[in-house]
Amino acid sequence: MKSSLKRWWLSPLTLLICIVALHLFALRGDWVEKIYSSYIYQPIAFVLRILTSWLPFSVGDVLYGAAFLWLLIKTIQFFFRKPTWPKFFVALRNLLVKCLWVYLIFLLAWGLNYYRYGIGYKLKIYPGMYSTGDLKTVIAKMRDQLNMNRKLIDSLHLNYPGHTNLFREAIQLYDSAKIHYPYLTYKHADVKNMLSGFVGNYSGFLGYYNPFTGEAQVNTATPVFTTPFTTCHEIGHQLGFASESEASFVGYLAIQSGNSPIFKYSVYFDLFAFANGELFNRDSVAAKQNVKLLDTLVKKDYAEYRKYLSEYKNPVEPLLTKLYGNYLKAHNQPKGIQSYDEVVAWVIAYYKQFGKI
Repeated sequence: MKSSLKRWWLSPLTLLICIVALHLFALRGDWVEKIYSSYIYQPIAFVLRILTSWLPFSVGDVLYGAAFLWLLIKTIQFFFRKPTWPKFFVALRNLLVKCLWVYLIFLLAWGLNYYRYGIGYKLKIYPGMYSTGDLKTVIAKMRDQLNMNRKLIDSLHLNYPGHTNLFREAIQLYDSAKIHYPYLTYKHADVKNMLSGFVGNYSGFLGYYNPFTGEAQVNTATPVFTTPFTTCHEIGHQLGFASESEASFVGYLAIQSGNSPIFKYSVYFDLFAFANGELFNRDSVAAKQNVKLLDTLVKKDYAEYRKYLSEYKNPVEPLLTKLYGNYLKAHNQPKGIQSYDEVVAWVIAYYKQFGKI
């Protein structure tokens, strides 16, 4: 009986010890950066992309959908069979083992990247506190870029490409970026359209990276001007930059390496919104003046985006946002969902060091 009980707990205990050991390893950001992110994660991600990139659909969406259905069916079956307390504990133990396996695989396949030194270590820039003056200076330059690229799109009669061509253009931007930033080398690309943009719209997700399949998932059912930057952001995750602000900054660097008004407009559309929102909290008059100085077409696009958000507003989305925010806090991003806004600090630090936006 004692031997049987020992075996019953051996599997979850072993898995838990492995997970704790990985978190202890993650306490050393230099180890994560120099060992895991550079020599372990990259081969894993590369192999995953080889395995899934040839399929024309999102394997990750199918995987998550199947997992949800499996859990739903198992839950219904469990309660329809009138479970006894012993069966309940067995089911709970088995679920615990599965969850521990999933989390262990997650850490090994990608999750440890949350604890790396990251893009600041690579570029030798370290974002920190910034003054309102710094913020105003950078916003003015963002606003100029936003207006200029929107006018270019209109005057050159540029059309937003379909998602296949758009993904290809994003990959080409990373090919250009690696000339100056070798650590942004992107081999064997794997960017997929989310199978259900409907689900993405109602859950508030513009895209996501699937650590179990290596795919960058992009919701192409959003307003077209958001998709280019989202694509570059998700590729940033694929390269091992797990922090949301760092993935955005990496996407920004990639877009800056090219000359596409469509991609540049997309990134400045997002950056201006984050930065001017921060300025509004410090100097609402200046923030409102920045909005007034936007080109008419830019204002129209912001109105379209607000309408999009309003159309898909629902009671579930705030809950999912809160859950995702707690997930980020648990993975070395203490500001939670506000971590996305921290890309502004990266851009300001970049501007201070290199003198360009």
